Amino acid sequence: MKAVVFDIGGVLVDWQPHLAWVEALGSEDAAHAFIKRTDFLVRNARGDNGERFADMAQELSNPRDQELFAAYVELYARTVETPIHGTWDVLDRLKTQGTPVHAITNWSAETWPEGLKVQPRLGEVFGTLVVSGQEGVMKPDARIFEILCERSGHAPEDCVFIDDGLHNVEGARAVGMDAIHFTSPQALDAALTERGLL
Repeated sequence: MKAVVFDIGGVLVDWQPHLAWVEALGSEDAAHAFIKRTDFLVRNARGDNGERFADMAQELSNPRDQELFAAYVELYARTVETPIHGTWDVLDRLKTQGTPVHAITNWSAETWPEGLKVQPRLGEVFGTLVVSGQEGVMKPDARIFEILCERSGHAPEDCVFIDDGLHNVEGARAVGMDAIHFTSPQALDAALTERGLL
């Protein structure tokens, strides 16, 4: 039986990192400026690969920016409050019909528990869940897909991987998985139906 492997951020949950700092900085514009000023997205990827936000904060020259950056973990839940309902509907249909459902997410080991506080189902619905920050390896590295296969017992060719990042889709295909570039729940539904999985 084919297994379906989901990415999480941008597929099942909308991630808006600026929301961590809107209250402290007074506006969305100021929060976006902070993200740009601190090269947040690059540093966040390092967090997804296992680094700590408090350590990365010390690289910044401005003390206030250091303080705000280090506070990201405790503010994290604000960034992932909105589920992508249409994708959850697809996931629930797959589970109802008995299709194995797993996940691979590029997500910091520090922020993952905070995310679960507002999206607890993420810790409950997957047969196998691989969190990059806990493993020290992230998509699209072949090793993270291999970890999923080892733990789930599925061969790569028996997996259909879903991700909103095309580079991650290509990484999955490189190890032998079928893969779908996520653009919308409706398109995902159609792609899975076309494969006979819905």
